[in-house]
Amino acid sequence: MADALFLSYYLLLPTRSPLLSPFRCSNPPRLRRRPPQNPLLGSAVATALAHRPKRFSHLKVHAVVSDNNEPKWWEKNAGPNMIDIHSTQDFLDALSQAGDRLVIVEFYGTWCGSCRALYPKLCKTAEENPDILFLKVNFDENKPMCKRLNVRVLPYFHFYRGADGRLESFSCSLAKFQKIKDAIAAHNTARCSIGPPLGVGDLNLLGTSTTLEKPAEAEASPR
Repeated sequence: MADALFLSYYLLLPTRSPLLSPFRCSNPPRLRRRPPQNPLLGSAVATALAHRPKRFSHLKVHAVVSDNNEPKWWEKNAGPNMIDIHSTQDFLDALSQAGDRLVIVEFYGTWCGSCRALYPKLCKTAEENPDILFLKVNFDENKPMCKRLNVRVLPYFHFYRGADGRLESFSCSLAKFQKIKDAIAAHNTARCSIGPPLGVGDLNLLGTSTTLEKPAEAEASPR
């Protein structure tokens, strides 16, 4: 009788009970025991995590560098004898006002790796030769004039002097910078002008160009 009452009481209990439910798993999962912790090891891990490099920290460094006011490499000036040319008229005026001085014209591109590599050497040469006038012509800002002067490769150089007009023109990279030194030695000699300055000779830079324009190419850097 007692067994019958117990059985009926057992069956009337809610089946959701975690203790008396007849559908409990016969092999419950064993609780995973945590290994004993080493206090010294935990301290070392905490120290390493505290000093680990933070992600995207390089973005902050770039932001600081971009905020400075340093001029671009082509904007750095070596001295009063290095002038930026912004138009064809500026170019003609600079040549006519140079008199009998030797004038070295550099045609460059801000995107040209060879121009950038050569530029510090050119600035040093300008400082060492204050009697020579250096003109810097940005190709992208003066494309029509550069095309009429047959500038196809960058960096490119023209040498002018007084009544002699244009003396020499050639492309040059940092590895061939001796060409510029040799041209300076050949043309920067004392001489007397025998007539009015010819400047760019008979080239009509202010007229229209009938030649097909092609993009300038940067001279390959030595490997």
